[in-house]
This record gives sequence, structure tokens and C-alpha cells, in this order.
Amino acid sequence: MYKFLKKTKKGGWMSLGGILLCITGSEAMFADLGHFSYAAIQIAFTFLVYPALILAYMGQAAYLSQHHDNTNHIGFYISVPEKLRIPVLIIAILASVVGSQAIISGTFSIINQSQSLSCFPRVKVVHTSDKIHGQIYVPEINWMLMILCVAVTIGFRDTKHMGNASGLAVMTVMLVTTCLTSLVIILCWHKPPIVALSFLLFFGSIELLYFSASLTKFTEGAWLPILLALFLMTIMFVWHYATIKKYEFDLHNKVSLEWLLALGSSLGIARVPGIGLVFTDLTSGIPANFSRFVTNLPAFHRVLVFVCVKSVPVPYVPPVERYLVGRVGPPAHRSYRCIVRYGYRDVHQDVDSFETELVARLADFINYDWHRTNGTCSFPEDNASLSNESPTEYRLAVIGTVSFSGMPAYEVEENVQPASVSGGFPTVDSVTDVIEMEPVGVAERRVRFGADDEPATPSPAGMDLQLQGELEDLLSAQQAGTAFIIGHSHVQAKQGSSVLKRLALNFGYNFLRRNCRGADVALKVPPVSLLEVGMVYIV
Repeated sequence: MYKFLKKTKKGGWMSLGGILLCITGSEAMFADLGHFSYAAIQIAFTFLVYPALILAYMGQAAYLSQHHDNTNHIGFYISVPEKLRIPVLIIAILASVVGSQAIISGTFSIINQSQSLSCFPRVKVVHTSDKIHGQIYVPEINWMLMILCVAVTIGFRDTKHMGNASGLAVMTVMLVTTCLTSLVIILCWHKPPIVALSFLLFFGSIELLYFSASLTKFTEGAWLPILLALFLMTIMFVWHYATIKKYEFDLHNKVSLEWLLALGSSLGIARVPGIGLVFTDLTSGIPANFSRFVTNLPAFHRVLVFVCVKSVPVPYVPPVERYLVGRVGPPAHRSYRCIVRYGYRDVHQDVDSFETELVARLADFINYDWHRTNGTCSFPEDNASLSNESPTEYRLAVIGTVSFSGMPAYEVEENVQPASVSGGFPTVDSVTDVIEMEPVGVAERRVRFGADDEPATPSPAGMDLQLQGELEDLLSAQQAGTAFIIGHSHVQAKQGSSVLKRLALNFGYNFLRRNCRGADVALKVPPVSLLEVGMVYIV
């Protein structure tokens, strides 16, 4: 330590911030915790990284002990023997690539977690592994990091300034990590507060000493990480604040199911042919943008489906477990709720495939609900979940996992030439009723309903007329066309808000929302079938 504490020719003490350069880079490998196991990093650090660092610093110290008269012009490569400079240069380049990869991977993980917590604008996240959830790639962030690296290199043009910026960034990360670890000791490990306080005082005092030394280089490049941190914190705070306010507005202004069921011809509300798919983030209740749509245009589709698309932290969701379907109101209202679950490696279907499969799952649910209501079959309770939102919010069933004898299947197929499509039970041998529908200008569709040889509730036509009518309405609505109704929000600060809040919401959040990635649903819907309902959120 004498060499570091020795007075320089200018009469000042050497900054302790320079010692930080000895550990910057070696800690970058711990950013790979999301990609490698804890034991693998321990072994690599103990038997490879640490010995290499010790040998490198011992070599520099030996060179300095022999050439201490001219320390102002001694660099790392001067201390390397001339025959080994090219190999050492190649190793240094490879090490910088590995270190930058670790930092980039850590940035991807942080951005992904922040986005899951609604603390960062939506960006595209590509999962590169089917088995490890942490292996991701974010194209937008990758390009931004490249641009920032080039800009910093061109702007500073000095390794000393870049070293000061790196030292302050690393020291700040260590200090923040120590403070958060003290909270983990109390909240997660349930240790006494005195243990957390001792940990914070011991390690925090050392790190605070080096942090203060790094701040002395603020005007010599250390200002850059602080500026970037303030910029990113502002973006994250604005996005999180506006997202929370929007969600609270939706919760407080969502429409009750009784209001939807009360809409009828007596109020001038018309039911037009077709299927209306209303996309919403709510899993219960009616979104406020749909009530705004009905209020200004008193009509909605004959078959109404509230669709909620959810991403779950598993690679794949089996098709039989993808759809949760339930009723909204009585069967006569023809309104349903569907929760669609996708894994992070699932390929989202195109609109035509999604529409066809959704209609098929609705038909399966109608059959399931009819048999459950009439008591013709028994179902395990683990295949369904109840919603306590309202007595008119019915059971959500995982369509595809319900397997029982006596459940009729429903299948629709579309061809250019007239054709007939039949569906039946997996174990049914007889077909008792055929209903043909031949709309003008549309290829013929034929639906065949199957029933057991000895139905539990016999009827003259071989099946319940209510079930038959509901399936007919679903088929005719599909033939009439499907409209995808998606909310288009605009956030505005309420009157009397502060200038800072108006700037954050009216300009900051709306700018981010317009220029960042939109919802996955909207990106896959063709414009001819898309209906955006604009709504102003006053928060």
C-alpha cells in the first residue's frame, strides 16, 4: 500500500478510486448468475479468475519495484515482456468481450424484470432457451448499449475518464447492493436487526470510503453514470406511476355485469351480427373502454367475448390448458369470458387460426356447461375455478382438460367448395341430428351434433333446444365476421395538478407509449378487423 499512499510530484495524495480498477471487470462475471449456476461461478472464480488476477498484479508489482523512478509513464503493457505483448493483447480483447457479454446479459435480465413489474416501457423480449427462463435477448436494449458505448468512446477519447466513470458505477452498485442485502437479512432471512446493522456498518463503511474517493473524479468522467442513472430512473418512475394510475382508474371505473345485462332494445341497444372480441387486462368485470364504446355507439355484437391474454413463466402451455372459458351472464345473453395463456416460447397464432380455435373452444365450453348444468355428467372441481366478482360471473373452465363420456364435440371447417363437416363424441357411434346452414355467398358449412345412444335427458330432437340454439348462434356469428376491439388510451393529468405531474403524464408517458412497443395482440390483428376504442384517462 506504500506505493498507493506515496505522495506524487504534484503534492497530492493518490485517490483511492484508482484501486477500484483492480476489481472492475472481475465482478462482472457475477452478472451471469441468470445463465450459469452458483457453483460454476464459484469454481471459475476460485481456480481461474482469482489466480490470474494475483499473477497479473504480482507481475506489475515486480516491475514497479525495479522501475519506480519513472512511475508516471508506466502502463500495463509496458510491464508485460515484449514477447508476450501480442498474446496478452489477444487475451485482453477476449476478456473484454466476455466481460461486456456478462454486463449485457445482466442488463437484459434487469430490463425484463422491470418490465414484468410495469417499471419499464414494453420492449421485445426473445427467450433463447426452452429450459432456462433467464436466457433472454432484448434487441432494442442491445442496440442502445452499442450506441452508448460508441458515443462514450468517441466523446471521452481517454481511458482515464472511462476508468473514472467505470469506478464510480461499480462502487455505487456495491454500495446499493450492501444496503439491499441488509434488508434481505431482516426481511427474508429473519435475522436480528443487529446482524443486519453490523453487516451494513462493516462493509458499508469501507465501500462508502471508496465511493467518496470516486466522487472526487466527478468532473473527470464520473458524471456519466450518474447522468445515465438519473435519466433511466426518470423514465422508469414516469412509466410505473402512469401505469399504476391507469390500472387504478380501470378498477374504479369498470362496469358491473348487471349494467351489461340490463342493456337491451328498450334502451335502444342493438345486437349486430358477428363476434366481438374485447381485449382487456381485467380478468373480471367489464372494462371502462367497452362501456364508453356502447355509450357512444349503442350497439355491440351478437356474440361477445372478453379476451384476456396472459403470459406465464413457463416455456410452453399445452393447447389443452391454454383456454379458460366462462360465461358472463345467462346463456341467452351470449357473452363469454376467455383467458388465453401463452408461454414465453409459444408462437402466437395468426388471427385466422386464433379465431377458429377460440370459436371451437367456446363450442366445447357450451357443451360442457350444458351437461354440467343439466347434471348429466360429473366434473372434478380442479378443472374449474369460481369467480366471486358477481353472481352473474360464472365458472371458468379449463377447456381441453375436461374429459368425460357423453360430451358432444363441435367442429367447423371451411372449404371453397360446398362440403359437410361432422363432429361427434370420441366414443359415439350414432348421429341423431344434422343442421345445415347455407348463407348466401359463403361456402356451405354443415354442423353435426352427436348424442349418446341413451341420453340422460331425452328430447324429441335428440338434444336440448337451448344447446342447439346457442351453437347455431355461435356458428352464424362466426360466419358474419369477427371484430377485434382494443382500447387505445391517452393519459392526461387532471385539472389543478402540479407542473411536474403534467409534464410527466401529458408529455413524458404519452411520448413513451407512442414510441415504444405496443401490445402483442394489436401487432397481429389486420387493420380491416381492428377496432380501436379511444379513451382519455384523467389521473
